[in-house]
Amino acid sequence: MWFYGDGFLNCDFISFGANAFIDCFFFFCEGFWTVLSVVLAESALETVPKELWRHSQIRKYAEKKGKKPQLLLLDRSCHHVAMRSLPESEKRGRPDIVHFSLLEALGSPLNKEGLLKVFVHTVSDNVIFVNQETRLPRNYDRFLGLMEQLFELKQIPPKDTPLLTLTENTNLSRLMEEVNPDYVVAFSRRGSPKTVEEAVSVIAEKKNPLVIVGGFPHGTFSESTIKLANEVVAVDREMLETWVVTARVISEYERQIGLPAKRLKDK
Repeated sequence: MWFYGDGFLNCDFISFGANAFIDCFFFFCEGFWTVLSVVLAESALETVPKELWRHSQIRKYAEKKGKKPQLLLLDRSCHHVAMRSLPESEKRGRPDIVHFSLLEALGSPLNKEGLLKVFVHTVSDNVIFVNQETRLPRNYDRFLGLMEQLFELKQIPPKDTPLLTLTENTNLSRLMEEVNPDYVVAFSRRGSPKTVEEAVSVIAEKKNPLVIVGGFPHGTFSESTIKLANEVVAVDREMLETWVVTARVISEYERQIGLPAKRLKDK
């Protein structure tokens, strides 16, 4: 247990295969503040699939980078021609979406207060746990290198306390079992129209809320993902980028639990 501000931080570790995820909560004199879990689901973050290793575009890119094809991230900006034959190619090969979204989430006051948990579920059913202390590189090329290292080593840093941990062959349903949320909201154009304020007002009253935001550029959630949500919400008539939805949800959650006033009071 660690004392923090006007209350205390209690962290219990829950088993998740070979890894552990943190289940943290705050208690303040003003009341009980819960942690918001954010999942970037079906994210377009993966290494180059085996069926593309011999493609000429992939081979040339691998030679340029000095790496084996299987150790490279799939990136549409570099592998567009090679990706044409992939199933659901329109949803894949966009590591930048995860990069931008994580920068928004990890830089938020909610995360600085220890009230945010972030998970990345990938299109190939890997799950990345992002430690709250993680500070990602803002340079995209450096981010790609970091993710390639993570896919290879499964933990960053490889020996010390992990800031990024990757668990393979873990679907979204299994992640939900480990987090055990009491209410799940998925944000999708297929959902019922609600403002961000209306959607967040529901989860702000829960003890262990979780939101699902799509980490892909085009298309929709799979039916298996939709079935995991208590509510599916559309917050705009147009499709919004993942990082925009992530930032808006976190900001509104901060407002509804009174975090901005609390931080100004304690400065």
